[in-house]
Amino acid sequence: MTAGVLASIDPSVLAEGVNLMWVAVVCFLIFFMHAGFAMLEAGQVRAKNVANQLTKNLLTWGVGVLVYFLVGFGIEGVAGGAGFSPASALSDGGWVNSWLFGAVFAMTAATIVSGAVAGRAKLRAYVAYTIAISAVIYPVVAGITWGGGFLGGAGLGFTDFAGGMIVHGVGGIAGLTAAYMLGPRMDRYAEDGSTNVIPGHSMTFAVLGTLVLAFGWYGFNVGTTATVFSVTESGELALGGYSAVGRVSLTTTLGMGAGAVGAALGSMYLTKKVDTLYVANGVLAGLVAVTGTANAITWWGAIAVALICGLQLPLVFEFVSDKMKIDDVCAVFPVHGSAGVIGVLALPFIHVDGFSMDLLVSQVIGVVVITAWTVVATAVVFGVFKAAGQARVTSQHERDGLDVSEHGVETYPEFGKANVATDGGPSVVDTTDDSPRADGGEEAGAEIKMVTAVVRPDKLGAIKQALAEINAPSLTVTNVSGRGSQPAKTGQWRGEEFTVDLHQKVKIEVVVADIPADEVAEAIADAAKTGEPGDGKVFIMPVEDALQVRTGTTGPEAV
Repeated sequence: MTAGVLASIDPSVLAEGVNLMWVAVVCFLIFFMHAGFAMLEAGQVRAKNVANQLTKNLLTWGVGVLVYFLVGFGIEGVAGGAGFSPASALSDGGWVNSWLFGAVFAMTAATIVSGAVAGRAKLRAYVAYTIAISAVIYPVVAGITWGGGFLGGAGLGFTDFAGGMIVHGVGGIAGLTAAYMLGPRMDRYAEDGSTNVIPGHSMTFAVLGTLVLAFGWYGFNVGTTATVFSVTESGELALGGYSAVGRVSLTTTLGMGAGAVGAALGSMYLTKKVDTLYVANGVLAGLVAVTGTANAITWWGAIAVALICGLQLPLVFEFVSDKMKIDDVCAVFPVHGSAGVIGVLALPFIHVDGFSMDLLVSQVIGVVVITAWTVVATAVVFGVFKAAGQARVTSQHERDGLDVSEHGVETYPEFGKANVATDGGPSVVDTTDDSPRADGGEEAGAEIKMVTAVVRPDKLGAIKQALAEINAPSLTVTNVSGRGSQPAKTGQWRGEEFTVDLHQKVKIEVVVADIPADEVAEAIADAAKTGEPGDGKVFIMPVEDALQVRTGTTGPEAV
């Protein structure tokens, strides 16, 4: 019975259905990479610019995918020599395996740029560039290669399996060009030309974003084996591009691992330490390295080229940052640009069929043409906005952060606010009517004094308890940072060292009238003491007068 049912199935229908389902799932997986890009980039920028970075990632997809549907897909056809054919004219199946498949690749190239220009680009300039790369810049590259144009297999023979150069190389080179056109963040370089390190706000976000991207990359590479089944001339089912799925899966996974190891070794060479962010970036550089060649290279070739791309990452980033003075915030060029170039150029040397001079020539010409087009087109777009004074935000807005100046929001509205001076202490101090007065006294007329202490944040709970025990529970707490006798520390961000000499503290202010201020100071000091430098200091200052807002009472009674 089963044999009879199978015999009645049209092999071409079955092949088309499975292939469409495979491509659709792959597209959804590649789309999920945008969550990884958002987390990775948000983690590498300052807290005051996180919402801006997230917004750019959202608008990359929102604006870019519409532009690619209306214009970019057709321009890709023009660049490939087939003329302008809009995506709206496709059939149901074409909207999946042709338009959507192209769209998720185009949006990947576009979103890479946002990490390079973080912290200073105006949103309108970035959105305009998103329109340009989705409508023209990327479609032209895809058209002259994958679309049947003069660089592709039917022409020069340039080979790029899943977009190591066509997608990632374009994004990384465009990002470097845009960063150059905009100039560095205002505090990135000192007057003497030395480089100032600007750490991102969350290593956790950066690493988790990397892992999300690595997961989605299986859709990127393995998904490019787009046809699971094909139908032979005799009407039988056979494996299509999926016949290479084993090699693609292997080389993708090996590249991921070798890239991480290479970046760790490069970091060790430069800083004598294994830098976490470099290792995360190395995972991606290794993936980029094999993306253009995953279906046709040896297993040892995948390891070798990914290892090289991991090794070059810290070296190229340092050169771009310190020598060229280009502020590539999220290291998009060494991760996507140079790694993409190295990957496709390595193909003739690690191909399963051995070395080919013709292929090497094709790869070199393809890289040169794509690079030149991307640099010129990107420079024109940002050059126009720069000439109009609309490329980057004002210095005041840059200081305030793009979250507030560009969007009117704060990603972390509770950071540094008085309403979150929480300490996690075990006791809750009762300040109801039955409790002692804030100053602990019952008689009026005493001198008013303020006791101010700057102490370790983790001691806040003990201090609150100590003050309650001497009948002085009322206090004001502020999160602050400063320096005193506590020694400075050395931090590291993507292999570059920086000094941390402003330490996180809390400032406690207690105003008293009828109990001795020195008792309050001693209670705070006893509760805050650890015996190590950095315990803080306590100050006692006179207060001229006080006014209670609710009743209008003045003097000690107001306290």
